[in-house]
Amino acid sequence: MSATALSPITASAETILGAMAKAYQNNSQLNSARAGVRVTDEGVAIAKSGYRPTVAGSASIDYSTTRNTTQNNGSTQLTTGSFGVQINQTLFDGFQTKNNVAAAESQVKASVETLRNTEENILLNAATSYMDVIRDRQVAVLTEQNLQFLTEQARAARSRLEVGEGTRTDVAQADASRSAAVAKVSAARAQALSSAAIYRQIVGDEPGKLKAAAPVAKLLPSSIDSALTIAASEHPAILATEHLVDAAGFSVKSAEGALLPQLSANAGISRNYRHTEGFGASTPGNSDGYSNSAGVGATLTVPIYQGGRASAQVRQSKESLSQARIEVDVSRDNVRAAVTSAWTQYTSARESVDANRALVSAAQLALNGVIEERNVGQRTTLDVLNAQNDVITAKINLVSSERDVVVASYAILSAIGRLSTERLGLQVTKYRPEEHYKAVKDKWYGLRTPDGR
Repeated sequence: MSATALSPITASAETILGAMAKAYQNNSQLNSARAGVRVTDEGVAIAKSGYRPTVAGSASIDYSTTRNTTQNNGSTQLTTGSFGVQINQTLFDGFQTKNNVAAAESQVKASVETLRNTEENILLNAATSYMDVIRDRQVAVLTEQNLQFLTEQARAARSRLEVGEGTRTDVAQADASRSAAVAKVSAARAQALSSAAIYRQIVGDEPGKLKAAAPVAKLLPSSIDSALTIAASEHPAILATEHLVDAAGFSVKSAEGALLPQLSANAGISRNYRHTEGFGASTPGNSDGYSNSAGVGATLTVPIYQGGRASAQVRQSKESLSQARIEVDVSRDNVRAAVTSAWTQYTSARESVDANRALVSAAQLALNGVIEERNVGQRTTLDVLNAQNDVITAKINLVSSERDVVVASYAILSAIGRLSTERLGLQVTKYRPEEHYKAVKDKWYGLRTPDGR
């Protein structure tokens, strides 16, 4: 047996935490988001290239032939060539590179927080799909038990009709209820298969025998006010937009730098070659051979008028900064709404669980009493069918409430920004985006990515 088959993640796959650990590793949307962060990391190296020199080599060769019709139709062939190296270094660019680097670093920080937000969403989706599978499987079992009960009621109604204790109406009512139950069983099975497919999409594995899950009550804040305070300071969606505000601010300064003088230095060395050869006539004097040249210089450029382009770019950057600041408020409003919604759903679901448990018990007692009364002629078959419908409805509502209370508890953790692998104690290797960033942010050259591609 392979080591993978014995790993803790595989062993815990039948629990809700095991499913979340698998989703953390396997989910394609999450892996795509991680790749997007690595793409953003390279923006820092690109921005830092403005500090570094550029080196270019060049080489050329030319052949030309000149025919002289006045000197016995002679001809001259000229060969020239050159090769050299040119180095350019920016000395001052109006602080554009400095601000571009700062903007790129802020973009990286924003992308890391966005990735953390995506991780929390995927973990919540995994928990939700896990509980959906459990709920829908239980509903399918309940509808099958209901079908068995109604099948027995239809058989009993026919038996009573045969001995003269029942009516054809009782038989018709029992058959109608049984037919409706058959349709409900088919729909419940289809829903269970659909939930399993969604689970497979999110978690990356087929749902096996899933264990019951409990809400993460110990990890929740003590009150909704505490939850809102934590979310305002820790939620990654808010932090990401705040970093984007920083990036937009540096972009404004970079755009303004285009209006300042630019200074660069350059140096170059080259070697030139010339050779002349005559045919059919005397060759005039020439300076064939090699010659070397080298030069060093500096260029100062002072912008005077750029057609309005630079000014428009500054204004555009300022509007982007204004939009980024508004997006922070949008994120805060969204997070606040999510916390409030999750908290109220959690409170409501807990109350619904208690109420539905009591309802199931009472409905079952009522059903048993109605059956006894029907047996002595005090109730009809329709009364039994209605009582059975009350029981199955109460049981399905209880299953849904138990699912809702677990999902809502994880939703609260996600809404406050604390649905993480560390807090949940997931047995999984944590993805650390800073490792890739440190590997590429100061790279001067190289085509291979840090993972060898």
